[in-house]
Amino acid sequence: MVRHFIITGCAGFIGSSLVDRLLAQGHRVTGIDNFSTGQRRFLEGALKSTSFCLIEGDLLDLPSLTKAFAGGDTVFHFAANADVRFGTEHPRKDLEQNTIATFNVLEAMRSNGIKRIGFSSTGSVYGEAAMIPTPEDAPFPVQTSLYGASKLAGEGLIAAYCEGFGFQSWIFRFVSILGERYTHGHVYDFYKQLKADPTQLRVLGNGKQRKSYLYIQDCLDAMQVAVEKANGKVNIFNLGVDGYCEVNDSIGWISQALGAKPQMKYTGGDRGWIGDNPFIFLDTRGIRSLGWEPKHSIREGVVKTVEFLKANEWVMGAR
Repeated sequence: MVRHFIITGCAGFIGSSLVDRLLAQGHRVTGIDNFSTGQRRFLEGALKSTSFCLIEGDLLDLPSLTKAFAGGDTVFHFAANADVRFGTEHPRKDLEQNTIATFNVLEAMRSNGIKRIGFSSTGSVYGEAAMIPTPEDAPFPVQTSLYGASKLAGEGLIAAYCEGFGFQSWIFRFVSILGERYTHGHVYDFYKQLKADPTQLRVLGNGKQRKSYLYIQDCLDAMQVAVEKANGKVNIFNLGVDGYCEVNDSIGWISQALGAKPQMKYTGGDRGWIGDNPFIFLDTRGIRSLGWEPKHSIREGVVKTVEFLKANEWVMGAR
């Protein structure tokens, strides 16, 4: 069945990757991006397709957004402010770009009779979870980041629209995603530091933070499996691998890939910033029950990310 997908944040890391996949599968895609962080170069292939329509616009402009959604039947909402670390320096940004933008997406869907939405949430909504690995039905602790709180608010709005207006949703609580087109996060930061000076590396916290990661193509596989096989009203899935690594492990893999042997300079403490969860490990039995399994380890995801950055150093100056 050929569908018409609407993808917000279509020029971003995950969004552009899904655009390419859906076009390759024969679907129509309308992509929306304001290019505040998205990269036009990620859409070079898509723009050659007659099945792709790019709309440059902002999700806070509801009239324009409503017009852009015309003719669509399924939305993947990826556009967001993903800057967790500096959230306390601009708290309104999370509210506007994550929560209010999600409300506008839902209203644009309602105006156009679109009732299917996939949403990129985050494992950060669990805060510092008491249950490890953390299942989707874990008791919710106090929120520890404005980013996580804004995403949780978006989840709540989506669930309410499912109940009130007959929508169907697939909410994905990601660990950090790695791979080609990655332009934000610890691998990017460490790579940039080591390229500038391979003899030393500044590490936020003590390097013993335990994190889980997922390779981009495995992430896309999981989302598509969920949308195809999970038929509930509100379908919530953790997406990640069955394991985790220390930040120090990741540093070792990155350094090895670059041939660097840096001296570590730790800032100290068990976390890098306010809201940095020192242990993230999600229970993924829900998505696995649908037949999905990741094909790549965390280490493979890190190495593939470094290889992408080495081959595309233009992204270092594109932010």
